[in-house]
Amino acid sequence: MTQMEFARKGIITPQMKHIHQTEQVDESYICENVATGKIAIPANINHPVPKVCGIGKGLLIKVNANIGTSSDASTLAAELDKLHVSVEYGADTVMDLSTGGDIRKVRRSILKESPVPIGTVPIYQAMVEAGEKYGPIIEATADDIFKAIEEQAEEGVDFITVHCGVTQAAIEALKSQRRVTDVVSRGGAFLLGWMIYHDKENPLYEHFDRLLDIAIRYDVTLSLGDGMRPGSLADATDRPQIQELITLGHLVERAWEAGVQVMVEGPGHLPLNHIGMNIQLQKSLCKEAPFYVLGPLVTDIGAGYDHITSAIGGAIAGAYGADFLCYVTPAEHLALPDSADVKNGVIASRIAAHAADIIRSQGKAAAWDRRMSVARKDLDWETQAALSLDPQKVRDVHAKYAVKGPACSMCGDYCAMDLVKKYLGITATKC
Repeated sequence: MTQMEFARKGIITPQMKHIHQTEQVDESYICENVATGKIAIPANINHPVPKVCGIGKGLLIKVNANIGTSSDASTLAAELDKLHVSVEYGADTVMDLSTGGDIRKVRRSILKESPVPIGTVPIYQAMVEAGEKYGPIIEATADDIFKAIEEQAEEGVDFITVHCGVTQAAIEALKSQRRVTDVVSRGGAFLLGWMIYHDKENPLYEHFDRLLDIAIRYDVTLSLGDGMRPGSLADATDRPQIQELITLGHLVERAWEAGVQVMVEGPGHLPLNHIGMNIQLQKSLCKEAPFYVLGPLVTDIGAGYDHITSAIGGAIAGAYGADFLCYVTPAEHLALPDSADVKNGVIASRIAAHAADIIRSQGKAAAWDRRMSVARKDLDWETQAALSLDPQKVRDVHAKYAVKGPACSMCGDYCAMDLVKKYLGITATKC
């Protein structure tokens, strides 16, 4: 049975108990919201992991890191290093988006070594194999696509992105919209080309029940992909994007009827004043299904620094109700990320998630900040390092210049907190 089916029978699974223990949320609350689809627990029956996570209503915001080979670069060793870096710096899940080399070997190795849930985009494998088999990737058959999905589900992939909302209606909306950046989703672009070439409906939409059958068998969480997401601010919240979202809302309910866990993916590139509206639209159209957002990136000119542009958008999205942030690295739009990019992307998204959690977690997230503030007041540098997202960087930066007293080299003898403590006769603060 799926986590949703267990929840509907009132059965508290080990995964629900784990979330209760790590997040201090009542088991009954978790069970109730898994049953109604407002919380998803990516947990393939063939991939038990020690770090289970829940995504959705009333839980802390989760962060995903994307890794994977490309046709131009990377090796298995490099991707495994990125996996370990992602987990070390706090990613709750990792997605393998490999499109180059031995993608099966890469995926199976990542599944074997990962202590966190793993996601994939199975259509990438179908595209690569169609190219090898037929030449043009659009020669792939519907069976080729579903074969890749079932293979990855059987291997233990916990959640899969499936671009079911890229329909003929969405393509017509795209043609009339005349976007600046057309389609920036690889999966969305492949399906668009396939549909035009074959003059048929998207097989993932037309045969959605076949997809549900696979998901039920292995308890794979479906992440309904945003193949029509805007790739520039100029295309934000346009007809193709909303047409797709309306379709995904219908598919969410069909998945729930079958007992399948589901999340909905969202944009993309959005100006600041569109973010709240987009979250509210998704929550309304998709009946509060967990919302998984890429960024969103709030400007198009941040090349080389798009972990920052996405963190700004992610914090706002989280504050409005987004449940799951897909990181963006400094290499976004430019190159395949390396391990340093992965680290920076994870940390930036964790900052965004935490900033939003401060205002929505009823004090749980803010307690961490209070401990850090107390350590700063007490000039307790080791505690500050221990409480930070990157302890070694804190130690290295603090030790950059020699200091004579207890303060850092920024203020030296004129540290405000040190002076005021002396003036007021304040002793060390206790949390």
